[in-house]
Amino acid sequence: MPNIKSAKKRMLTSEKSRQGNVAVKSLIMTERKKLYDAIITGDAEVIQTTLNKYNSSLDKAVKRGALKANAANRRKSRAVARIRKATA
Repeated sequence: MPNIKSAKKRMLTSEKSRQGNVAVKSLIMTERKKLYDAIITGDAEVIQTTLNKYNSSLDKAVKRGALKANAANRRKSRAVARIRKATA
């Protein structure tokens, strides 16, 4: 435990932001699982809607600061590559 008042405050804000990041990353993982399940089923409409939701959640995470922009772009690219491979 920190002894300095500002360090105590920083510890609290760090924990709050950590909890928020955990929630955002959990949402991203859930959307990714839904997308991969949709890819397995092969329904084009479902794949497109879940891909849009997945991309949106990644963009929100970048905007919030939970993910870096390059990491989000890499994940989007890999998802599209997986879709193309499955539908080919």
